[in-house]
Amino acid sequence: MMRPATVLICAIMAGLFANAAWANCRQALALGLDISGSVDAQEYRLQLDGLAGALTAPSVRAALLAMPGAPVDIAVYEWSGPENQTLVLPWTTLNTSADITRAAAILTRTTRSTGDPSTALGAALAYGSALMAQRPGCWRHVLDISGDGTSNTGPRPQDIREILSPLSLTINGLAIGTGNAASGDRRQMDIKELSSYFRANVIKGPNAFVETAIGFNDYRDAMERKLLRELKTLAIGGLTP
Repeated sequence: MMRPATVLICAIMAGLFANAAWANCRQALALGLDISGSVDAQEYRLQLDGLAGALTAPSVRAALLAMPGAPVDIAVYEWSGPENQTLVLPWTTLNTSADITRAAAILTRTTRSTGDPSTALGAALAYGSALMAQRPGCWRHVLDISGDGTSNTGPRPQDIREILSPLSLTINGLAIGTGNAASGDRRQMDIKELSSYFRANVIKGPNAFVETAIGFNDYRDAMERKLLRELKTLAIGGLTP
């Protein structure tokens, strides 16, 4: 009998493969954004607009377009409860500066999906892994999970992590601290605890790391730092002859 976590991945992958299409690319990059109950309306917009701003930052734009003929493919989804994952930016190949601008515009126009307000990190990883299976021709596969809390429902992320796609997958995390500026000491403690949780239970693979945002107001800058770090790592192996 298959374990529940395995069943979850198989079910998600079956739906995603129905319309699978891909082309060779240097990196497949999928980003999962936390929209659980701890994320309010303002924080939601700071995530979507922050990601759009990071993608269009001059340094990131240049890094995305650094290898003409070997583009980056990107997809973005929102996640919360065990059965609540919504694809907001389907796989998009970033061949030109105009492609990046269009992808960012989709993010800024996106409105929040509804669903279970709980925090199902394991299910979010399973969904992202199934997305990655649509891009087997890419040289490198990177899954990014942003979150402001630990998993409290669904399969445990550390269990899902062990049975993910056989592709050479790297999972990075962006841990978002909570609290307000007046409680700086507490916020620093929160982010330290959360980043430790991500390192122990979420990230995996070659050069995996956790970036931190000291509150949602820091999300855009943290995302820019993370994207630049990820795009610096180029896969030179894994090409199909």
